[in-house]
Amino acid sequence: MLLLNYAHPITDAQRAQVEALTGQPITRLLDLPSQIDPQQPLAPQVIALVDAAGLTPQQWQSESILVNLPALNFSAAAMLAELHGRMGYFPPVLRLRPVPGATPPRFEVAEILNLQVIRDEARGRRE
Repeated sequence: MLLLNYAHPITDAQRAQVEALTGQPITRLLDLPSQIDPQQPLAPQVIALVDAAGLTPQQWQSESILVNLPALNFSAAAMLAELHGRMGYFPPVLRLRPVPGATPPRFEVAEILNLQVIRDEARGRRE
């Protein structure tokens, strides 16, 4: 599985948690920048962030890809739209949470959100 990381570096413990939750090894981890210039239009910047992964159109549509989204909410929203367009579906994403009482602060993998399943189930609630 390919893990596209647009947030803080993934620790060895988090990597092991991802592999345990997905039942798949992470064969490739790409740490990608997610900084944007708030004075410039967002869409072209997000396109460049996604382009930085260096994947071909075939890879976007056929690889097993997991995404750790940028922490900035509007960057994450625009990135999901861009990824859906390239992949043809919403990618699964990581949700991290703070480890209670950890000093210094640490984060663990809370779950893998299967956004496509969430979307498909939401279709059933449309009336």
